[in-house]
Amino acid sequence: MEQPALRIIGVLHGDITDVGEAPRNFDISDRTGTLEIFPEYQAGLEGIIAGQTIVVLFWLHRSNRDILLVYPRGDRSQGLRGVFATRSPVRPNPIAISELKVLAVDGNRLEVSGLDILDGTPIIDIKKQLGG
Repeated sequence: MEQPALRIIGVLHGDITDVGEAPRNFDISDRTGTLEIFPEYQAGLEGIIAGQTIVVLFWLHRSNRDILLVYPRGDRSQGLRGVFATRSPVRPNPIAISELKVLAVDGNRLEVSGLDILDGTPIIDIKKQLGG
């Protein structure tokens, strides 16, 4: 079977530097930051405008990839669940998905709100919001 090869298209710049500071999910976050898209991928931003919501996929480069059972949201009263039944950042392929509101577009930089991701996290893709 062919092994996938990811291309990192950019990096997130924000003020969240520790997992303990991160909101539990993008939908409850008012944190802002910048998606810096590498120049060779800038043309792919054509059509993204301030005010729209985009779906961003991140590679959680600091996440543990060896854990398959977790307590959802760290709540031990819920019992252990498989990572595929949760939104836990620890998983074999640590891909995160966030719906972010675009505040401004400046060349290869998108100012966004709704961040729940650590500063310096690689960006692997950006998509139009489903139904948007």
